[in-house]
Amino acid sequence: MPDPANSEKIAFTMKLLPGKAAEYERRHDAIWPELVALLRDAGISDYSIYLDETSDTLFAVLWRRKDHGMAALPQHPVMRKWWDYMADLMLVKPDHEPVTAPLHQVFHLD
Repeated sequence: MPDPANSEKIAFTMKLLPGKAAEYERRHDAIWPELVALLRDAGISDYSIYLDETSDTLFAVLWRRKDHGMAALPQHPVMRKWWDYMADLMLVKPDHEPVTAPLHQVFHLD
């Protein structure tokens, strides 16, 4: 687990298109090493995505360093290429960035 003194946990949702869950999982099973390196370099760790199969809603949770570089990710060519690759599976903005909704933590138990 990341050091809570130097990190923060965030969570958000995304939306899959109907019938795309298996392909979404398959593509993540073969995630590109350069994307993994980019995310780690941006200060991201312990990143998980869960699927609510009844609504096709993805729930993501990750830890990031307090000095993270996530704001620069949308401009990085590897991130843009990944978003283009995933755009046919999920709800996206015109530039193929996934539509996300931040989640507010209402309970936590260590």
